[in-house]
Formats: sequence, structure tokens, C-alpha cells
Amino acid sequence: MSAEEIISKIAEEVSVCTNCALHESRKKSVPGEGPANAEIMFIGEGPGFHENEQGRPFVGAAGKFLDQLLAQAGVTRADVFIGNVVKCRPPGNRDPLPEELAACDIHLEAQIKAINPSIIVTLGRFSMNKFIPGAKISAIHGQMRRVGDRFVIPMFHPAAALHQAALKPAILADFAKLPNQLKEARAALGKNDVVDKKKEEAVQPAEKLKQLSLF
Repeated sequence: MSAEEIISKIAEEVSVCTNCALHESRKKSVPGEGPANAEIMFIGEGPGFHENEQGRPFVGAAGKFLDQLLAQAGVTRADVFIGNVVKCRPPGNRDPLPEELAACDIHLEAQIKAINPSIIVTLGRFSMNKFIPGAKISAIHGQMRRVGDRFVIPMFHPAAALHQAALKPAILADFAKLPNQLKEARAALGKNDVVDKKKEEAVQPAEKLKQLSLF
């Protein structure tokens, strides 16, 4: 099976999953979305009200802010894969429970294996703790580190800035570093030679425009 077929199959499995109690109150599961060959994978915490209604990740106020952050980094939703550590909405937007995280991890791990991203950006402490257990997000946000076969960058969840305005400058600064971090990850993973022109232009639009203006 191709990566696209695997991602589609996972989405189908998620839609009928009954591995934990979250399925009892869901309207629509939220498997995640994006290209199966995405270089960057964003992993949030769990679907909220609007996501549960539409079956898509980050479509509420936090999603609009995420779109702005992606634009600042020179990418769009079409360039990245966006998902969550749990695929169904926790009631009342409460934190996901350990047994729910464990039950959904099989789906997330399958997605990561199929997509094989160069960078995983964790949004919030639950996704961060999957890769960097016991860490404090306030201490390591924006810092890229190698975890296994790829790099992980923990970041604050976009919703955090909506509730705590003081965090917004840090979130903006972290996303501003993403293009250079992707370059660094590509070099370390030996992927520079296989990056297609379209992705190169998407990640470095300002640089490309500057070059074009010289002619």
C-alpha cells in the first residue's frame, strides 16, 4: 500500500474506532489531514467543539491562529499534516485521560510511520510528553531535538495564546524559526537532495521572491 492509501485506511479505522470511551460522545472523528508525504507533521491534543462537528482538525479560533502562524512560517495547510494525540473530542474539552491516549496511540503511530516526516511539531504538553516525557513546555518550547529518526519541536498550543495573551510573542517567535529548523533537519537527515522545488518554494517564499527581484 502507498502512504496515501495507508493514511486513508487509518482514517476509515478511526471513524469506527471503539478502543476507548470517547467514541460514545463523538459526532465525527478527527483523524487528521494533510499530504501523506508531508515534511512537517503537527500534533495537537484533541478535537474541540467545531472539530467534532466537522471532522477536521483545528477549524475553530485556535485553527485560525494556526493558519496565521503557518503563513508566517511560509507554509499552508496543504503543505503539512495536522492531527492530534486523540482523534475524538474529550467531553467538555477536558484533558485526554491516560487510557484514551494509550488507546489512540496505535492510530497516531501508524500515521507517523506512513508519513515519515522530517519534523514533528507538538502543540501542547500532551503531544510533547509523547516524545519528550516529563519535560516542561515553558522550558523547551521552540527547541528542536532529535528523537529517533526525526526531529521534534515542542510548541505551545495555539489556543494557549487565545487564553493567555502573554504567550503570543513566544508562539510567534517559535514559528518564525521553523523554516530554518526545517533546513537543519533536512541536512541532518540527508534529505536535501530529494526536496522537490514546490516544497522549497513553499518553505522559503521570501527568499525566493528576493532572488527573483534581482532579475
